[in-house]
Amino acid sequence: MTSSTKRITGQELASANFRFFPYVMAAFVAILLLSNIVGASKPSFITLPGGEAWIFGAGVLFFPISYIIGDVLTEVYGYANARRVIWTGFAALAFYAVMAWVVVALPPAEGWPFQEDYENVFGNGWRIVIASITAFWVGEFANAFVMAKMKVWTKGKHLWSRTIGSTVVGQGLDSMIFYPLAFWGLTGWPPETLVQVVISQWIIKTVWEAALTPVTYMVVNYLKLREGVEVFDEATDFSPFGGDKAEAEKG
Repeated sequence: MTSSTKRITGQELASANFRFFPYVMAAFVAILLLSNIVGASKPSFITLPGGEAWIFGAGVLFFPISYIIGDVLTEVYGYANARRVIWTGFAALAFYAVMAWVVVALPPAEGWPFQEDYENVFGNGWRIVIASITAFWVGEFANAFVMAKMKVWTKGKHLWSRTIGSTVVGQGLDSMIFYPLAFWGLTGWPPETLVQVVISQWIIKTVWEAALTPVTYMVVNYLKLREGVEVFDEATDFSPFGGDKAEAEKG
């Protein structure tokens, strides 16, 4: 914590007005949606030195960025604000599910030849999004909780330990929930592929987090200086379902 930042507790955040918070939230929701729409359904592979193909979900190349932004949100703006963003992402995914269902169900105009392709891409939208919502909700709240608690335990030191530690927990839960719920029993997703993808997703996401730690440090330090605060979630209500009203009354 530098001399130009002010230490505040989680319960004081209800009255705070942050300049960059809306932009961080927008980036989080955009990456979350695009990762689920573009990257979630396609398994890809790399060839290992022994010649074996190791399968992974294509969305893993970009989805971990949402967890990095989640770490930034909790570190800079505290758990209460991260909770608001998580619920915003939850609502965006739910809207995507409704929109995908309506658009796919509408009859195509005569002569339009791509209805089958469209159904192949978006036809399982409900299952994918329900899995995404469940995995996202559990994983992100676990990530934010671990991040906030570790910051208090470490007295704000060793940011790397919090970002990596929270990712191991949050991304692990996310991967173990999402892929079985989304793809179990579908053509092209035998059980052995699911297990391999879950393990590879967990490993790749954690490695991504570790590799991008210098970037996380730069973003966190920049935002803390510009916002002028150092948030510690002491006496914060960590319930995913509320607490903002109580925190506002205490602030």
